[in-house]
Amino acid sequence: MDWERDVSPESGWINPRLGTRFDDRGRFLPEAGNTVVCQVKPGSATERALTDFRAALSALPEADLFAFTPPESWHMTVFEGVVETRRDPHHWPAALDPAATIDSTTQAMAARLEGFIPPAPFRMRITAATPFGLTLTGATVEDEAHARLWRDTLASAFRLHRPGHDAYRFHITLAYVKRALPSMALPIWRTALQDWTERLQDAVPMVDLMPSGFCRFADMCAFPPLRMLD
Repeated sequence: MDWERDVSPESGWINPRLGTRFDDRGRFLPEAGNTVVCQVKPGSATERALTDFRAALSALPEADLFAFTPPESWHMTVFEGVVETRRDPHHWPAALDPAATIDSTTQAMAARLEGFIPPAPFRMRITAATPFGLTLTGATVEDEAHARLWRDTLASAFRLHRPGHDAYRFHITLAYVKRALPSMALPIWRTALQDWTERLQDAVPMVDLMPSGFCRFADMCAFPPLRMLD
């Protein structure tokens, strides 16, 4: 399974974001940036199902290896903006100073959204539950194409084209793993996640998402919108 490869249990892997995005106790650290996201709709069936799923994850063996995000932060990223810890040319908008503050860069990116025409709306469904949250895809082939068009349109508007743009996998993050899960814990996690994939797909045939918004964030705990885009 993809998530098992990601945590590399035999390699001694440590998340490179440990110490910048979150600490060893699972507390989130300041790491400002901006992004375009669809928030999980408050009070929805999706939020209730994710609350139950998060509680189940936190009760599994070795759950202390994870930093769990708060419910008010839950969202699906439509397009990744900038983050202060990644200022190389592949992760910063063209013609903007990579040494500039996040606030001034966000203002410049917001200006590039003037006249933005939103593509068609899209709906998403759950493909799998993972230790990190959910992977998603379009509810139909057309929905997936519309979500991808949003990414392409925003990349052009922001003048920000990352490597791997087309291979991006839509998701909702509920947790970040700090260190690799020990091999002895993998069968328990594997069984639990297979069960939760089915439960979540039954409970949430369509993910309840708010419209897309351009957001400025201080850390991974909240993503307040600066401007709604559709």
